[in-house]
Amino acid sequence: MCVYCFDVLISYVQRQSEPARPAFTNDAYPLFVTWKTSDERLRGCIGTFSSCNLHSGLRDYALNSAIKDSRFAPIRKEEITDLSCTVSLLTNFEEAADYLDWEVGIHGIRIEFKNEKGHHRSATYLPEVAKEQEWTKIQTIDSLLRKGGYRANISPSFRSSIRTTRYCSQKITLSYNEYLQHQQQISHSGK
Repeated sequence: MCVYCFDVLISYVQRQSEPARPAFTNDAYPLFVTWKTSDERLRGCIGTFSSCNLHSGLRDYALNSAIKDSRFAPIRKEEITDLSCTVSLLTNFEEAADYLDWEVGIHGIRIEFKNEKGHHRSATYLPEVAKEQEWTKIQTIDSLLRKGGYRANISPSFRSSIRTTRYCSQKITLSYNEYLQHQQQISHSGK
């Protein structure tokens, strides 16, 4: 799946036709595609909580996360050799009893809340984010509130008003060098 994401991005930046339809299953999943640099800096991450067929979903979100993540400039052709791609397939969605009813490193969380102006907002972190940042549950929740646009003081009573959904993720990561090795194996096996 990560190979396909690299194929899609490379075809796009080189202005080539889309890669061939992949051979893996086309089952439907909620998914995210994440691009990071070799020093682990986030370069783009976008996905969906709606189930979508893997072929079109990975194609769309590989590009959306690479060129449409509003936090970053679009990925340039020159950067691709320094990237890794992670595909996260989301599973086991459950409404949490409260904002602390999840485990760091095990669950991703999606919060829904009303901001200080009464507008409905949401934000999510995949399961690995809180662990990588070495955040506590409360630090994670507070960061998600800020990510979702909440600007007022964050009180314990406000945290208690948050609707929290927890989920798990099956993920795979592939660096550009691993992608190249895969492509070389394919070309040698075809000869």
